[in-house]
Amino acid sequence: MDFQLNEEQRMWNKAVHDFVAQEVKIHAAEYAEKEELNWPAIQKMGHLGLLGMTVPEEFGGSGVDAVSVAIAIEELGWGDGGTALNIAAHTGLGCAPIAMFGTHEQKEKYLPRAVSGEGKLIALGLTEPGAGSDLQGIKTSAKLEDDEWVINGSKAWITNAGNADLITTLVRTDPAGGSHSMSMVIVPTDAAGLYIAPHEKKMGLGSSHAHGITYENVRVPKENLLGEVGRGLQQTLKTLDGGRISIGAISVGIAQAALEEAIRYAKERQSFGKQIADHQALQWMLAEAGTEIHAARLMVYYAAWLKDQGKPFTKEGAMGKLFATQMAERVTYNAIQIHGAYGYSREYSVERLYRDARAMTIGEGTTEVQKMVIARKVLEEIV
Repeated sequence: MDFQLNEEQRMWNKAVHDFVAQEVKIHAAEYAEKEELNWPAIQKMGHLGLLGMTVPEEFGGSGVDAVSVAIAIEELGWGDGGTALNIAAHTGLGCAPIAMFGTHEQKEKYLPRAVSGEGKLIALGLTEPGAGSDLQGIKTSAKLEDDEWVINGSKAWITNAGNADLITTLVRTDPAGGSHSMSMVIVPTDAAGLYIAPHEKKMGLGSSHAHGITYENVRVPKENLLGEVGRGLQQTLKTLDGGRISIGAISVGIAQAALEEAIRYAKERQSFGKQIADHQALQWMLAEAGTEIHAARLMVYYAAWLKDQGKPFTKEGAMGKLFATQMAERVTYNAIQIHGAYGYSREYSVERLYRDARAMTIGEGTTEVQKMVIARKVLEEIV
């Protein structure tokens, strides 16, 4: 076994880390407080290749391996959870389905602009007011009329929808139901009848926006079908497998940032005649945090490595997300404890990190859904 990153991955790691430190991390509190996307940084990411990590070079992307994607998303999470979520959603949920399932014409038409930094982002419309974890409950419909898909329905909590050129939408194309009753359709955000609500007011992740969407007789050309009719659910599940790795990576980044802040404060704060870093109770909290971050990083990178090898990674991706997201909650919680009253103040970043970490156990499949996925795979392994 080789647990070392290769030279190219190490160079990539340093380049992304330096960029995030200069363009993202120092502005994180400002954009979160204003509830605005850090567009200046996002636009610069095109030149670095961060907007096209899941897109082949043929269509303008950087086409990096899955481990490198995890590295970059972790570094973005270290800088700002909201910005990391924007990029993870754009690359893993927006660009990736088009790169995986799109026709050559669709890739040429949509991907170069999306990865350049000159356009907006791409969103994926899955969740509905009555269908979150249960994708079989999707009600948004698409009917083929005169070589056009006519779409009606609504979506909820769609990341990047209000800042996107396209929303790839999961729709029901067969009212009879079943695992082959859904399809994915590419919907431009300027389509008539498409209404995007103002972004949700959330507990955390202020620099990332989630929106409700309404489709009222939205018409798009027949050729906007992504992949095959009736394969939408299967395409979505494959997309979400990769998305779980990204959410795990964001969680590792958030936890790493919290640990660094906790260590820095523990070395500065004096209590009972010595710095609080010398108290065993705090040392144990830091030791546990460092250990859990290390374990989560290995789990996330391992799932990404399996993806690179072309091996099944559904179980490992779910395990990585499950452990990393819960770990991030524990680490950020204890970082606040170490800061004491100051940790509850917005003057210190651990308060924001704690709120950002909380969302990771919900998005891309809740903690409970991850356990269901893992349990099914574990039960299949023992006969």
